[in-house]
Amino acid sequence: MEPRARIVLAEDHRLVREALRHLLERELGADIVGEAADGAEAIALALRLSPDVLVLDLMLPGLGGLDVLQRLRKERAATRVVVVSVHDDQWFVVRAMRAGASAFVTKGARAAELVQAVRDVLAGTPAPGPAVPAPAEAGGEALTPREREVLRLVAEGHTARQVARELGISPRTAEAHRANLMRKLGLRGQTELVRYALAAGIVTAAR
Repeated sequence: MEPRARIVLAEDHRLVREALRHLLERELGADIVGEAADGAEAIALALRLSPDVLVLDLMLPGLGGLDVLQRLRKERAATRVVVVSVHDDQWFVVRAMRAGASAFVTKGARAAELVQAVRDVLAGTPAPGPAVPAPAEAGGEALTPREREVLRLVAEGHTARQVARELGISPRTAEAHRANLMRKLGLRGQTELVRYALAAGIVTAAR
């Protein structure tokens, strides 16, 4: 029998924590070994308990979720983090992934999406979505210098209008470049784009 996954929940709303606990216990057979209501407690529990996964709300009292991510990346690299956030803005996705999150799920998602994200992270599969191709395997098509620059800017959280202004092109052209590089790389969504850019060394993790 495989060992049960050990999970810590970091969420400041008690009702949400209880719902998450019941969901993950029921669907994954996981052991919820700790629950935190603020960022400092989340760090303390992760360092003391060494869970397989930390399910982390970004908007925690005191130390925010991004601060927790950065601290854990330095001190508890083996613990993988699934971010659960009310925000679906790409700024939050980019910052969370660059800070070390393994997956990002919005609170508006279906419960099955969170379960699958945790399951994928436990299995070592990038989540959400399918595995991202290695940088050397971009569908056999090399990115142009302009596409690499667009990839860098988008992965850093810039909008199409900001990319256009930075590169001296129209927003429509910037969006066309983004769509083309996503097609070439076989990526679906901002989370996979950021993960690919990190793996390829096009952007670096936040310090």
